[in-house]
Order: sequence, then structure tokens, then C-alpha cells
Amino acid sequence: MHHVSPASRREEEEVRAAAAGGAAAGGAPGCRHVRPSDPGAASLGLAGVRMPPPADIVKVAIEWPGAYPKLMEIDQKKPLSAIIKEVCDGWSLANHEYFALQHADSSNFYITEKNRNEIKNGTILRLTTSPAQNAQQLHERIQSSSMDAKLEALKDLASLSRDVTFAQEFINLDGISLLTQMVESGTERYQKLQKIMKPCFGDMLSFTLTAFVELMDHGIVSWDTFSVAFIKKIASFVNKSAMDISILQRSLAILESMVLNSHDLYQKVAQEITIGQLIPHLQGTDQEIQTYTIAVINALFLKAPDERRQVGVESSVDILDCPLTEMANILAQKQLRSIILTHVIRAQRAINNEMAHQLYVLQVLTFNLLEDRMMTKMDPQDQAQRDIIFELRRIAFDAESEPNNSSGSMEKRKSMYTRDYKKLGFINHVNPAMDFTQTPPGMLALDNMLYFAKHHQDAYIRIVLENSSREDKHECPFGRSSIELTKMLCEILKVGELPSETCNDFHPMFFTHDRSFEEFFCICIQLLNKTWKEMRATSEDFNKVMQVVKEQVMRALTTKPSSLDQFKCKLQNLSYTEILKIRQSERMNQEDFQSRPILELKEKIQPEILELIKQQRLNRLVEGTCFRKLNSRRRQDKFWYCRLSPNHKVLHYGDLEESPQGEVPHDSLQDKLPVADIKAVVTGKDCPHMKEKGALKQNKEVLELAFSILYDSNCQLNFIAPDKHEYCIWTDGLNALLGKDMMSELTRNDLDTLLSMEIKLRLLDLENIQIPDAPPPIPKEPSNYDFVYDCN
Repeated sequence: MHHVSPASRREEEEVRAAAAGGAAAGGAPGCRHVRPSDPGAASLGLAGVRMPPPADIVKVAIEWPGAYPKLMEIDQKKPLSAIIKEVCDGWSLANHEYFALQHADSSNFYITEKNRNEIKNGTILRLTTSPAQNAQQLHERIQSSSMDAKLEALKDLASLSRDVTFAQEFINLDGISLLTQMVESGTERYQKLQKIMKPCFGDMLSFTLTAFVELMDHGIVSWDTFSVAFIKKIASFVNKSAMDISILQRSLAILESMVLNSHDLYQKVAQEITIGQLIPHLQGTDQEIQTYTIAVINALFLKAPDERRQVGVESSVDILDCPLTEMANILAQKQLRSIILTHVIRAQRAINNEMAHQLYVLQVLTFNLLEDRMMTKMDPQDQAQRDIIFELRRIAFDAESEPNNSSGSMEKRKSMYTRDYKKLGFINHVNPAMDFTQTPPGMLALDNMLYFAKHHQDAYIRIVLENSSREDKHECPFGRSSIELTKMLCEILKVGELPSETCNDFHPMFFTHDRSFEEFFCICIQLLNKTWKEMRATSEDFNKVMQVVKEQVMRALTTKPSSLDQFKCKLQNLSYTEILKIRQSERMNQEDFQSRPILELKEKIQPEILELIKQQRLNRLVEGTCFRKLNSRRRQDKFWYCRLSPNHKVLHYGDLEESPQGEVPHDSLQDKLPVADIKAVVTGKDCPHMKEKGALKQNKEVLELAFSILYDSNCQLNFIAPDKHEYCIWTDGLNALLGKDMMSELTRNDLDTLLSMEIKLRLLDLENIQIPDAPPPIPKEPSNYDFVYDCN
């Protein structure tokens, strides 16, 4: 790597300042603007006029160690090799084919024919060794016999491997194979040195694995090419109790990528890693290691064949030694769940976004185990399934005669069963098995009912008997309610849907119980019965009751209760009366202000409210937002920042190494996009990055957060908003910049809220005064105007 000497740093800073000044003035750095005093300016009629630069010419600064940076014009129509030759000739450097241009910022990415169009006026570039030369040199240096030289080379390789251009060259030299060989055999070679050179050994292995991860992230080499020996070696780093943190991080990341990108490697990795070997990493204090560990569990779980996910919860296999291929359902069992609850969720530290995402994924995958039962219809001829219904009846009514008891006539028993099934609230009294033929919720509803009857027997018997003894048509049908409630809870928790790439919405309470979904159902079915009584509902009001219950559950979930008991307390406070109050207060804005005078007042003040919202959106764009670059390995993604200039003329954007704290200044964002160049803003499926092949386009949540700015001929700037709020802010702001209407849901809500507040303020003096629907009638003209006094 070349470094600018201290003597030239002041000059470099002056060049940067000049570049920034030129761009801010509307021109390019190094541009010589024609002034009225210039010879010939007046005769050309250019006095005081700045000529716009040609579209294919960009003006940049180019650095070379030990030399004063050059201000150059780059013709984008010329071949890149010709431009590099011109630069080399300017500094009298021979063999221009051994040189290349790269960005002088922290990314150090090479300029290629593919990405050269991204160079903007004011960009600072650096002349450096070509990717091929650099790759060849590093390929030789990492094989050096000197430990210090090897360590320095691996450090450089880890840094440069982020660049796809360099990565391609290094991979062409069979660099991946070299790194895997170093991992497989090099570790044994230096085992003897490890005791006396432990820090050096740890750093060397850490840089080797970092370089490997970065090179593989580019998707150039298939994951299927790696040997069992390499997998065993990486797994051994995870299985060792005292391993360097950075090595452990990279090893877990490699295992996760292997599982996600190759079915064959999934099977091999799953044979090497067990729950028992991963648990110590969850019990540690390093949240990043815990995050990587849960990510590996999620990956194995996600790729596990369906038949291997459904291992019985009551399995007698030792969960600590069982491979994850056989124990995916262990996620619902006590030991792993309680460890995550104790050492991750309830640890004395804040949960960062990435950990929240992994916990959300784990929650979704755990609930997705229910999908099979949710989509399984009941077979009316299956005696084992029919026995479950008999068991529900037996527990509720404690019948003297068991189903198999031959005493009494068949007709008498059928009549008794029909009567009891009606009391249980089934729609089909004769054959209640038919109630479970609809999917969803299928057999899952029957499972929930049996769980409730067995584990909360007193509550179950009370609900059934309480409703079966009523004669006033206000009985709550337990069977029908349970089936519809199960379906509703599956919709709320999105059972069967793949995890979102961006969502962090996990609920701590679902990690507090081994059978959290069943317990969730038990709380909600008791809520439904309570709400039914409070509403004094009849069978005709069934759908209304379900809507109220859904609102109660959703409102309680938004508070993120830490336990099921806390969730129950939240629901106690959300009685039907309280829901009515909330609805009433939310309806006030609509119901109280529907008279004609108020509507006319709304129309009058709406434009100024919209202008206020527009200014707020633009101010938020000026503050800027940090966006995440998503790819196949989410946790290793980089960040980028975008913000609008204060004069609303230019969008500044650029890559960041990590999520920023607060605003990012304009001068640290390398790229610019003039607002005048924007042709259109597209969203969702219309975005170019959502049309590409890949997992992202399959994800509904990501699709709803995607938008793109189209500019020039085939250029675009692609976004995936961190959440729905930021999506609305940016799409509204960009539409406002283009002079289009702001159509987001957030704008509608803000408009309603601000209009309501403004109208209430204006009507304060009219409190308790009835506003007529129509203006008072105009009186008839007087018979004479004798009462008018003429001042003249």
C-alpha cells in the first residue's frame, strides 16, 4: 500500500478543499471559469457566464505518493487504459499496464470499465498498483517463510478482498485454495509456535479467515467445492472452548454461509456441530458471538428437511449431543430456550439490531413448526383424531359411560354425544370432526383445544359449563371460537411465512415458555370468553367479537410484554369498555368534524398543512438516513448514508464502515446526484433491484420497503428503507422534490392529525356552541333604504 508522505498532506488538503469548493460552486474541481476580465471573454459574449462542462468530462484530483496531486479532466469516452497511461506519463512512470486508479476514500475500490460511470466531479482518485499485480504480489507474500511478512501480507489481503476487482484477480490465481490449505495444514504447522507466539498465530488465522469470508462474499466461487477436512477444521475452531474471539466470529460466519449456500455442506456441517458445542458461546458475555451462534442455529434450522424438523418434543435423545439435523425442534425445548432467555434476552445490556433480527428469525422459524399441523385437515375416519374430540368431551362433562362402554343403546349414546358436542360449541353437532377440515387452522386448532383442556383444566371446564348452561342465546361457542382464534393467532404471528430480511420484531414473552404458542392461545381463549360476556354477544355478533379480540391482542403485543403473565395483565387493562373508549377517541376526528362548514374550513387550510408536511419531509431528507446494503450474508453487510443538501439541489451519498451515531457531514459522502437529473422514483416490484434474481424479491417485507431513483439513461440509485416510517419519509420527500403529490400512508395520517389539531384550535372560541350545517338564510331586501345615511 502506498501512503502520502507527511510533507504533502497539507497540499493534499488544499486539493480536497479546492475540489469541494468547485463542486459547491456548481462546477468541477480544477475547472477554470471564464471571467469578464479574461481576454476574449467580451468578444465571445461570455461575460459573467459559466459554461456547463461536457457531459462526458469529469474533473477529478489524482494522487501519487510523494507528488503533488494532479487536477485532471477524464473523458469517459476514452478507454480507461489510455487515461491511466496519460496519468503515468505525467509522472514519468513506465509500464502503465501495471497501474490502476482507485478511490482515495476508505473503500479503496478500484476503478474499472464497469464502474467508471460512478465517478463524479470532485472525486479524489489514487494511482496505485493494478489489481493483477497486487494479487500476484500478495499471493507470493502470504507464502513467505517470515512470520512477520506473512502476517502483514494477510492483513493487506483481508483489507483488499472487499474489492470485487481485486478478489477476481486473486481467485484467478487459485487464491481460495491456497487459503483453505493454510487453514487445513498451516494450523498444525504452527502448533508448536502457538505457545510462544500465540498473539501472532491468532492474528494470522484471523486475517486468513477474514480474507476468506470477504472473497467468498462476492459469489465468484461456489461453496460446494470445499473439502470435509476444511469443514472439520472450521468446526474445530467453534468447538474449542478457549478460542480467539475474532477467529470464532469468522468461523461461525463461514459455517452459516456454508449451510445457507449449499445443501451438501449443510449435511456435513450439521454432522460436525451439536447444540452442546454451541451452548457455551450463548452463555458468554460477547453479544456479537452470541449473535453469530444464533445465526448458525437459524441457518441449520432453515435448511433442515421438513421431516427432520418435526422431531417429537418428548424425544429421549440427549439434546446436548444430538446433531442439529435430528433436533431442529430442540429450539422449542427448555434448555436452549432458557439459555437464550437468561444470557441473551434478560442479560444486563441492550439488545442491538442484529441480535434482535436473529431472535426474530428464531421466533419465526419456531412458530413455522406449527405450519404442518395448521395445514393438515382432520380425517373424520381417523379413530386417533376422533379420540381427541372424545377426550375434550370427557374432560368437560366427566361422562359416566366411556366411549367404548357398550352399556346403553347406540341411539341413546349418539344423542348424548350430539347434545354434548353442541354444548362444546361445535358447528357440526353430529360429526364435529368436520369442523377441522378447513385449513388453516386445520388440526392445530384441535391441538390447542386439547392442550387447554389438559393444562388449564379448571378454566376449560368453567368456560364450557358456563356457556352450555345458558338459555339466553348469549352462550360463547367454545369449539367455533377456538378454531377461529387459532386461525387469527396464526395470521398475527405469520405462521408459515419466511422471515423478513429487515425485521427486528421479536417478542421476549415467546421465549419464556416451552409451549409458548399453546399458552398464548390459552390466554387469548379466556380473553375471548371474557370479551363475549362484556359485549353481551350472540352468535350473530361472532365476527364483531373476533375483531375486538384481535384489536386487544394486537394492542397488547405492541407493548412488547416481557412474559406471558405481563401479557395477561395488559389484556386485563384492555377490556371491551377500554377498547370502546380508544375507538371513540380515535373516531372523534372523523365524526365531530363532518358538518359542511367544518369541511369547507378543512379544504381551506389543507394546502398549508400539506406544505408543512412537505417541509418536514425535506428537513428529514436533509438530516439523512443510514441504509443497509443487503446480501446473502446479512450480518456482514455494509452501511451507506444518503442525505439532501440544505439547498435541496443535490443528494449526497456514500458508503460507511459502520452504522453512524447522528448525522453524517456532506463532505464525508463521496457521491452526488443532482435533483435535476432525477427522472422518476419507483417503488416495490418496479424497482430494478427487486427484479433481479435472488431471495430478496421473494420477501414481501423487503418488497414493501424498496424504492429506487432513476436518473440518466440506465442509471439508478437503489434503496431498502430500514422501516416503513423511513420508507414513507423518503418516498414523500423525493416526490415533493419532483413536484408530485405525497401519497404515503404516513402523509395521510399526518394530514388527518394536523388538520384535526388545527381545526380544534380554531374552534376553541366556539366551544359548546352548535355549528349549523348550513349558513343562515339571507334576509329579504327592505322595502326602502331611507335608513341609509349618505356621507356625501
